[in-house]
Amino acid sequence: MDFLSRYSSTRCTQAQESPATVIPIAPAKRSVHFPNDIIFQDIVRKGDLEQIGRFMRARKVRVDTLFHSGMAALHEAVLTGNLEVVKLLVKYGADVHQRDEDGWTPLHMACSDSYPEIARYLLAKGASTEAENESGEKPADLIDPDCKELAKLFEAGCV
Repeated sequence: MDFLSRYSSTRCTQAQESPATVIPIAPAKRSVHFPNDIIFQDIVRKGDLEQIGRFMRARKVRVDTLFHSGMAALHEAVLTGNLEVVKLLVKYGADVHQRDEDGWTPLHMACSDSYPEIARYLLAKGASTEAENESGEKPADLIDPDCKELAKLFEAGCV
């Protein structure tokens, strides 16, 4: 018997004598790593004050960074209607005059989305009522007439 025949015969016999042991192979662990600004944007949207504070204290993000959405953290906070997040971001240096990619300030957004408490706070922090977005609109131009509280806030002489 030649070597090849003997080798094949031995392999077959061994395989028949001792069944193959199947060793499960764990799939390689994969993890997705998002950039800090994307994580921070999500944290701001969720309104997680503790995590926002951690990110800011650790300087993992800059508060004035424009996200892929075209907005900064303060814009995102205004859109969620979360006054406490707005206050925290301003405390950490968010600029109430910062513009998004369309020239909107946080006050434009507060007026457009009918958040009078946030508008009042931004005004108290010096937000400009005269700032125009790229369409030439001032914050007061975006107020829904049904939002009496905002309309009153922006009446002639009140601001």
